[in-house]
Amino acid sequence: MALMHAPSRLPTSPARAAIFLDKDGTLLQDVPYNVDPARIALAPGAGDGLRLLGRTGLPLIVVSNQPGVALGYFQIEALEAVARRLRELFAAHGAVLGGFHFCPHAPAPDGGAGCSCRKPHDGLLRQAATSHNVDLDRSWMIGDILNDVEAGRRAGCSTILIANGNETRWDPGRLRVPDYIVGRFDEAAAIVIAQHAARMEAVA
Repeated sequence: MALMHAPSRLPTSPARAAIFLDKDGTLLQDVPYNVDPARIALAPGAGDGLRLLGRTGLPLIVVSNQPGVALGYFQIEALEAVARRLRELFAAHGAVLGGFHFCPHAPAPDGGAGCSCRKPHDGLLRQAATSHNVDLDRSWMIGDILNDVEAGRRAGCSTILIANGNETRWDPGRLRVPDYIVGRFDEAAAIVIAQHAARMEAVA
């Protein structure tokens, strides 16, 4: 697992909920293996969704498989520019990028994950939770394929699938059933907002 942006935190601060976001196809328009900031653009509804999520005050943490590093399509340093562009896009929509964590490994020859940090495993989320003092059981994972859902459920998060046509392998499994299915990022954000508000009222 690698990370590009992880603000420091007080070690004595209580664990808090966070919102984990898949990058390509969820937050951003899906351009395979792209690291050119000029070609990075938000997915439909993502701008409005970021505005909504930014109001929660919860950390917004991007977790992304980036096999292009291991496959030799780009150097790991190229992801620094991606992180900068993400920060710009978040800021332009009233949100703060809390962290950018990625798996640089290629999938196994049989198509499996090949490592513990590549989704659908939950290594990225657990490493991010440690870095940011996150309570995974109170957190969310939003993604556009069932591997994102499985990673979130393995980690103990509530999960939302954006069913925008990017999922091509509807492999069944207990961990591959999302809590919610929506069509756009802003619809996912609205669910998180509503559920977060309900949880806050319940503990008030």
